[in-house]
Amino acid sequence: MGALATFLSGCANKFRTYSGPEVTRVRVYKGQRMIVLDGNEGILRTFQMGLGFAPEGHKQFEGDGRTPEGSYVIDRRNPDSLFHLSIGISYPNDADIAYAKAQGRSPGGDIFIHGGPRPGIDPTNKRDWTAGCIAVSDREIEDIYAMVKDGTPIDIYS
Repeated sequence: MGALATFLSGCANKFRTYSGPEVTRVRVYKGQRMIVLDGNEGILRTFQMGLGFAPEGHKQFEGDGRTPEGSYVIDRRNPDSLFHLSIGISYPNDADIAYAKAQGRSPGGDIFIHGGPRPGIDPTNKRDWTAGCIAVSDREIEDIYAMVKDGTPIDIYS
């Protein structure tokens, strides 16, 4: 029984290690619902994903349910995320802030690539369910979290 408990506790570790080629860029294709992790010699991994509940168009305002489009960087990570693990995207940039301000609105923020959905809390019957984030499975965010370092450029396309 002790061996089984030890084995199962090892499976529960959400922090994976990665010793492969460096991820040099993340590309997100909203229309195809695909994340691409690039290295110096080509594509390293791809993942299917979900988006915000209003997936078309560039995020402009807090609460609009859109996922940003444009060039950003991975700028932080949250090991204690409500969505298993998450890595932050540097939205809003100066242009995003200026546009929202000119409209008298907030651009919003806290855009992440994260796990989920959380059973019993988030919808499990929809592909696009977040408030504007990019969602993958918990197992996939474990890999992305291990592979993608802070400072990595991320380009988000429509």
